[in-house]
Amino acid sequence: MAPPGRIMQDLRRARVLVVHPRDEDGDALVAHLKRLGCEVRATWPLPPVLPAGIDTVFLHIEDVPLEYALQMTDQQQPAIIAIVTYESPTVLQTLIDLNAHGVISKPLRPLGILTQFALARYRQSYERRLAGKVQKLEDTLKGRRLIDRAVAALRSMNGLDEEAAYKLLRDQATAKRVAMATVAESIIAAQETMKSLGLAIAERDVS
Repeated sequence: MAPPGRIMQDLRRARVLVVHPRDEDGDALVAHLKRLGCEVRATWPLPPVLPAGIDTVFLHIEDVPLEYALQMTDQQQPAIIAIVTYESPTVLQTLIDLNAHGVISKPLRPLGILTQFALARYRQSYERRLAGKVQKLEDTLKGRRLIDRAVAALRSMNGLDEEAAYKLLRDQATAKRVAMATVAESIIAAQETMKSLGLAIAERDVS
């Protein structure tokens, strides 16, 4: 668990965009965030593209088409704190579809903003770390499938047993200083090219 000092340091490093009508609530929110020490920009209506470097968005979700909000946040995937005036099934669905990391209600009061700000940034950071781990697992599985296909190709074309084919693949990767999956892709591509040209070597019995 991060110590309190580190949490506040993280908030002060935040680059925030407040998407809210230019009214008393919007001005109060911007002023409060600036007092916390973070960099804050304010805009209304919703911009078509999220400004570069923004990592946190306070978004007044009413009168904002969901598809436009999703389009704006899709690329940079910032932490999103939704601002709502009332609760309804439509609002709740919007929060879910938007994957809001935090929610604050109007009329805005300083109490609660800091908590939602910190929690939203933590949730977004956790989701990114989790997505990174999932991507690594998917890459590993993809690489494993490529290697299995390349080993099968080597066995088929050269009459090697599985252990010898795998060793050949590994040795090639070591010699070229590349990942085994990269060599596997080359072997698979070569086999498919031979087949497309009608040059494939007759498959040998590897049972």
